[in-house]
Amino acid sequence: MNKIISALVWLALILTTLILFPVSLLVWFLSYPFDTRRKVFHYWLLIHSGILTSFLPCGRIKPEGLDKINRNNSYVIISNHQSILDILVLNRIFISFKWISKIENLRVPFLGWYLRMAGYIPVERGNKESRGEMINSAARCLRNNISIMIFPEGTRSPDGNIGFFKTGAFELALMTDKPVLPVVIDGTGRLLPKKSGVFAAGAKITVRILDPVFPGSFMTSNQDELAAAFRKKITKELEKIRAGEHR
Repeated sequence: MNKIISALVWLALILTTLILFPVSLLVWFLSYPFDTRRKVFHYWLLIHSGILTSFLPCGRIKPEGLDKINRNNSYVIISNHQSILDILVLNRIFISFKWISKIENLRVPFLGWYLRMAGYIPVERGNKESRGEMINSAARCLRNNISIMIFPEGTRSPDGNIGFFKTGAFELALMTDKPVLPVVIDGTGRLLPKKSGVFAAGAKITVRILDPVFPGSFMTSNQDELAAAFRKKITKELEKIRAGEHR
């Protein structure tokens, strides 16, 4: 049964993407001359993602804690990473931000085209020069009141548990004096596990936004220690979600 449902979901996602692609091109073309920061196209992609997530066999996805976001501020938004669906799901947080994406995604049809068209920031993993360019581009965005969205793990979790956090997000927060906004996702890894194309219908997806943490309240300026502390914070909240606790 899951295979039949999965085939129908993939068909709906592919057909919708094909149908909306000309609209995406039109939005990009009309906004390009005046929208240098690509905010118009970014918000279109958030709408696009909302349409696609409506086809997922998981019920309604409603982020918790949206009231914690001050839209007059910019944030280094960090989240755990369970599934390729996380990008669509996090796009339900309807604010201005730029994704940090591994450079390999630029080669993926539609996804790569949209990343380029929206002016999102690529990074080549393991390349120090590319990492430096990413940090500088992201810092400029933050100083211009555009948030940054990043997966500190750098890759999807194979088992739903949270992996080691890299330090880039915390370097950005310290460099720009911008708060870190932790977001916890659960359920996407069960709905569509890593290296699987079969949806597990009925999986519940939770997106929980935690309180922003400002650099002035950091207990340390050591980036490795910050990475470990935020990993612990998100892990603890993930355990609460799985235990059925509500904020």
